[in-house]
Amino acid sequence: MPGITLPAFPDNVPTHSLPTIDFELLKAGNQVEIDRLWEAAVTLGFWYLKNHGAEHEVKAMFDLGAEMFALPWEDKILYEQGDSGRSFGYKKMGGTAVDASGLADMTEFLNIAKDDVLAFPEVVHLTYPSVVAAAIPSVVHPFVCKSLEVNTTVLRIFTQRLGLSEGTLEALHARDLPSASEARIIRSPPMPGKDTADRPTIGSHTDFGSLTFLHNILGGLQVLLPGETQWGYVKPIPGHAICNVGDALTVLSGGILKSAVHRVVPPPGAQGERERWSLVFFTRPNNTQILRALVEDSQAIAESVKQFPEGKFETGSTAEEWFSRRIKYQRLKNREGPQSWAASRGTEHDPTAR
Repeated sequence: MPGITLPAFPDNVPTHSLPTIDFELLKAGNQVEIDRLWEAAVTLGFWYLKNHGAEHEVKAMFDLGAEMFALPWEDKILYEQGDSGRSFGYKKMGGTAVDASGLADMTEFLNIAKDDVLAFPEVVHLTYPSVVAAAIPSVVHPFVCKSLEVNTTVLRIFTQRLGLSEGTLEALHARDLPSASEARIIRSPPMPGKDTADRPTIGSHTDFGSLTFLHNILGGLQVLLPGETQWGYVKPIPGHAICNVGDALTVLSGGILKSAVHRVVPPPGAQGERERWSLVFFTRPNNTQILRALVEDSQAIAESVKQFPEGKFETGSTAEEWFSRRIKYQRLKNREGPQSWAASRGTEHDPTAR
């Protein structure tokens, strides 16, 4: 179980002042709050979310993570995600690169597929360690359902604001169709001191999917907001999730919705002396969905696409292919040089910016 008494987040590090959105007001259709969410999504790509109602489910998932990561190495490695581009399963520490030089990551995590959780006890993708499988009905399923409720509510709002027909984005992220949507529990070891303060534990990236619903125990998340050049921490606030737009929505919206670059470094100050825990739910499009701007479905999207180089939002990939490529070429066993890192990139990658 992550520690209860934790050092305070320091007040002498650069932080981003993200807007705080009230989920209860979003659900109630409050237009002022909906406008505030939209402004955050099209300018920053990040926001805090309060009153999401998932506190109990989050705590239970952290407890499960502590039990999972306490298993012997030989038990965990049986469920390792491997090097083929599959995300679901256990990722050992040091299995992926965090930059073009091939520097190894400093996290272990477990990815649990939305499809396996909702179909349980049927196996859709793979099985999980017994402690996780036993907790799917009582712990993982409630967290996944709550996360889907939150992210689906946001997708409905975006559908309307993009001028799409009702249900468009929801259908592209269907609950009952195969996708790479997943819950992830993450643990990083203590990394105290100035020598490791800027050493990425997870490299800079934009998220692969559409929406991210994140819960942090300690600091360490840094964001490079659109148009800015300095990393800033996102301070964890108790009871608040950190949410952001991912690449898939940037592509589908023709660049209207912003997926900002972010990374994870050791927690700042005295927090670096503790293990860092995070819990995420990633909502991603249906596997067979072609990732391209929905120009035929929205005049606003069609107009936005005209502002970018031709073909920028024509990936030529299904969501499954896009996601698998990025996972595969982060793996150190697949590394053939800096070009492997480039192959793992998404909308943030600009080959000319070298």
